[in-house]
Amino acid sequence: MVVAKKFIYVKPFVGMPTADNVQIVEENLPEIKEGEFLAEAVYLSVDPYMRAYSNSYTLGQQLEGGQVAKIIESKNPQYPVGKHVMAYFGWRTHSIYDGTQRVFLIPDETIPLSYYLGIVGMPGVTAYFGTFDILKPQSGETIVVTCAGGAVGSQVGQLGKIKGCNVVGIAGTDEKLDWLKKIGFDQVINYKKTPNLGEALKKAAPNGVDCYFDNVGGEMASTIIAQMNPDGRIAVCGAISAYNDIGEPVKATPIQRYMIFGRLKMEGFHVSSLLHRWPDAIKELLGYYKTGKLQTKETVTEGFENMLNGLIGILNGDNIGKAIIKV
Repeated sequence: MVVAKKFIYVKPFVGMPTADNVQIVEENLPEIKEGEFLAEAVYLSVDPYMRAYSNSYTLGQQLEGGQVAKIIESKNPQYPVGKHVMAYFGWRTHSIYDGTQRVFLIPDETIPLSYYLGIVGMPGVTAYFGTFDILKPQSGETIVVTCAGGAVGSQVGQLGKIKGCNVVGIAGTDEKLDWLKKIGFDQVINYKKTPNLGEALKKAAPNGVDCYFDNVGGEMASTIIAQMNPDGRIAVCGAISAYNDIGEPVKATPIQRYMIFGRLKMEGFHVSSLLHRWPDAIKELLGYYKTGKLQTKETVTEGFENMLNGLIGILNGDNIGKAIIKV
C-alpha cells in the first residue's frame, strides 16, 4: 500500500499565508484499477494564482496545483511505467490517475523535467497565448511587462523580442533587472526604487506603449495604460497587487478615458480554457528553447514540506524566474 502526503486547507488565508492555514496529512491509496496509473511527484509548482484561488477553497480541501510526476505503476498502456507526466494532481506526493484529472504525457525528456512547470508548461503557454493571441505584437512596437522577473513575465518579454519588439520589463529587485537585460529586455525599471513610475516609463518608452501584459493591476496598471498609444492592446493575466489585500480594496486611477480616447483593447484570459491548444503551443515553445530563443531561470526549494514556504516566497517576490519545489 502506498501512503501519500498532501496539503489540506484548514484555516482561511487572511493576508499573507501562514503555517496555520494548511496541514500535511497522510492518505492510504488503494490498488490501481484498469485504465489507471500511480504517479510519484518529482517537481511541484508554486504560482501566484494559488493565493487567489484560496478564496474558493473549503476547509479540508486539498490545495490545487501542477506537478511533474513519474509513473511508477500502470494499468494504462498509454501511460507506461517510467515515463513522466505534467499533471494537475495538486499539493501531494503520490496520485492515482483515474481519467478525470488534467494530465499531459511529457513529449521530450531530453530537457530538464522541471521546465514542464515553467518555460514549456503552464507559465510558458500563458505567456504564449497572452502574447500571440491578445497582444499580437508587431515588429517595432513597444511591449511593457509587469512582474517581468517571474516565470510568465520573463517569457512574454522574450516572445516579444522574437517578434522584433522593444520590450520594457518592470520588476522589484536589481538582481531581476540584471537577468532581464541578459535575456534581451531593452529597458528595465525597478519599481521599488522609482519614486515616479510614470516618468521612468516615459524615459524607457519615449514613443509610448503599444502592448501591455498586466500581471499586477492596481495603480501600476493605471500608470502604464495612461501612456498607451492609440489602438493599444492589454492582456490581463494577474492582479498580484490585490491577492493579499485584507483591508480596503486596492484603488487605482480610473482608466476609462484612456480606454475610450485611445481605442484600447483589454482582454482577460485564463489559460485552462485553452487546454486543447496546449500541445501545439508547447511544441513551438520547445523549438524556441532548443534554438536558444528562449531562456529560463529557476528558484528551487527543496522538500515537499516546504510547499507553503515556496508560495510565500513567490508572493513576496523572492523568486527569479520559475519557482519550483523539488520533492
